[in-house]
Amino acid sequence: MSEFEWQLLADRPETIPQVALWYFREWCEESGRYRLEEVQQNVAKSVERTQAPLILLGFQDSELACAGEFKLTEMDMYPDYEHWIGGIYVDPQHRGLGLGRQLVERLMAIAKRAGVKQLYLQTERLDGGLYSPLGFKPIHQVNNKGVDVRVMVANLER
Repeated sequence: MSEFEWQLLADRPETIPQVALWYFREWCEESGRYRLEEVQQNVAKSVERTQAPLILLGFQDSELACAGEFKLTEMDMYPDYEHWIGGIYVDPQHRGLGLGRQLVERLMAIAKRAGVKQLYLQTERLDGGLYSPLGFKPIHQVNNKGVDVRVMVANLER
């Protein structure tokens, strides 16, 4: 039987290059928005343990399988939206197992424990993707850096 484990980037800094490579290839390489080195520097800053910025990692049988961020500010056009999740990435060989959903649920729980009342995200899935069933509601649809995105919010006060 396989074993799954959740850890913080703060406890596994050796994964910074892999997480940065995932993020770069998924969101930056084609657009040219950031260089790999810049992405790696940003990832390396996400080493808090109980508050933003932090990155949560999932390991399947000791192999890095997924990563997601709890962070402060994401979109310059919404400076009043303080707490965000983003960078929800599941390695292709681990997709279809519900890891994305588990990752988001765990990040929401971390944010709630940190006292966050409103948690935001942006997604290229204009239908809300996996986020709608988790309580995220659409509030904006905008073009952000050349990409159409849906901005969503979850109320964590419940």
